[in-house]
Amino acid sequence: MAAADNTAHLAAATRRRSANARNRARETLRQLDREGSPITFVAVANASGVSRALLYRDPDLRSEVERLRDTTRPTSQRLPASQRATEASLAQRNENLLDELKTLRAENLKLREKLSVLLGEQRAAAMTSRNANTAGSNT
Repeated sequence: MAAADNTAHLAAATRRRSANARNRARETLRQLDREGSPITFVAVANASGVSRALLYRDPDLRSEVERLRDTTRPTSQRLPASQRATEASLAQRNENLLDELKTLRAENLKLREKLSVLLGEQRAAAMTSRNANTAGSNT
């Protein structure tokens, strides 16, 4: 009696295990990114229970690890994804700061002009007082 050919079943099981490992790695990447945890090949492999070799071999996983690792601040300063500013929010913040700067500069100019007037009046009063004292001592 010949042995049954189970290669199709074994190949299907291998494909399922491989897809499962890739899904765990992707989910771990999303989780680490949300938490603001350091993203490295070792961290993703350890947290997801997959091999580093899989992360390096799979082009999608590799590029995602490298993108998240390279586009963020040093690992000790990473922020969770929910706390990172988007380009639109940064642009809006920049616009608000420029408006505030314009307002503060206008206010500063008004205060300088007011100070100039007050110092001029003070100087004129001092000169008048000095002149009155000088005129009074001459008599």
